[in-house]
Order: sequence, then structure tokens, then C-alpha cells
Amino acid sequence: MKDIFGLALLDFQNGNYTEDLITWTNISDEDELPLPYLFRSFKDMPALEQKALKLAKGIVLDVGCGAGSHSLYLQKKGLQVKAIDISSGAVTVAKARGVISVENLDILAETGTYDTILLLMNGTGIFKELSQVATYLKHLKSLLKPNGQILIDSSDIQYMYEDEDGGLWIDTHANYYGELDYFLSYKGQEEIPMTWLYLDFNTLYTACTALGLTCELVAEGDHYDYLAKLSLS
Repeated sequence: MKDIFGLALLDFQNGNYTEDLITWTNISDEDELPLPYLFRSFKDMPALEQKALKLAKGIVLDVGCGAGSHSLYLQKKGLQVKAIDISSGAVTVAKARGVISVENLDILAETGTYDTILLLMNGTGIFKELSQVATYLKHLKSLLKPNGQILIDSSDIQYMYEDEDGGLWIDTHANYYGELDYFLSYKGQEEIPMTWLYLDFNTLYTACTALGLTCELVAEGDHYDYLAKLSLS
């Protein structure tokens, strides 16, 4: 990983904001990801994120913390938060913004236990592929304290395969339709492509049930997105 995402965050934090990140996938065109959005305050967050942050309790693990906006809000509420991200640039920015405990770490290397684990901004993305969902869920389950919760959001992107008449054009012989090749560029540099998973709620529910996790649909957004709460059965 070249950490182009981290470079962009560092530029914004250091007052060198001149352009935004560009993202695209194998089924969608280029789109701008405005850097100020990644530094947003609670009032500017989507309703599902606000809901998740209001539900957070106890000792919290913020997975994929980015610039640290979620962690900063929870710290101000008086919660103890550990933030992690695989982007070293993001970790540097989160520290600079005041996140007290932040580490450059992959979730599969985390060993602490928590009352709340947050995976927001399409939290299922880190699972990468449908075949890896069980691996990640098992590990997340091992990090939960008794009565702990995992708050995770995603979207059912089946709508992206609909034609004008509402028919679906999904290759049944291909991989799960939510597995996308995700691309990122910034100031003319392209990140190494990654696999990113959008997981529909029913598939998440089935995977959780098989692993002894309760999966509850907490809220739905305006565009096929949802927030789920996972807990020990």
C-alpha cells in the first residue's frame, strides 16, 4: 500500500488542501471524495453514523479511524477509545487532532477486549471478500467483552446492477455482487487496487448466526444502507 489516503489526510491537516481524493470501482465511474468530509463534526455526519455513536458505550475500539472524527466525538462524551487504522498517515493525523490512543494496526492483529467495536463508513469493506467474512467476524467476536456490541454499517448495492426496467444483471457464475475492486487516486498518484466488500444485511445476518452472534438491524438509511448491531448470543 502506498498510503495515498494518508497522504491526502496529512495535506489537509497541514493546510495543503488543493484537491480531493478520486475513487472508483470496477462497476462505477470516478467520483470525488472531498477531504473536508473526512474531518467532519458530529452534526455533519450521516444519520446512521450519528446513531452508532449515540449507541457506543464503555471502552470503544474505532476500526479504520481515518482522521479520527468518530473517536474525537466519543472522547468528548467521556468514553475511553482506542482508534486503529492501517494507514500510517491517518494515524498521524488522528494523533495531531487529539485522539488519545491511536495505533497503526490491522484489526486482525488487535488483541484487546471492548464493550463497543465500531466499523463505520461501510464497515464491512475491511472483510474484502465474502469468503473472509467468517474469519473477521470470529476475530471481532473474540474482542468483545461480556454484553459487548459491534456496530457496523454497509449497503446492499444490488441496485447498481438494475437496468431501466428494474431487472437485475448479475452474473450468477461470478463472485458475490458486493465484492468490488476499489481504486483511489490523489494528485496524479494511484493507490494499489484493493478488494472492498459491500454486504447486504441478510448475508451478514446468516454469517453471524452461524458463528453464534446475534445480528440486529438497528436502522436503515435513504439509499440501501443500514446499521447493524452484533452481540454475543
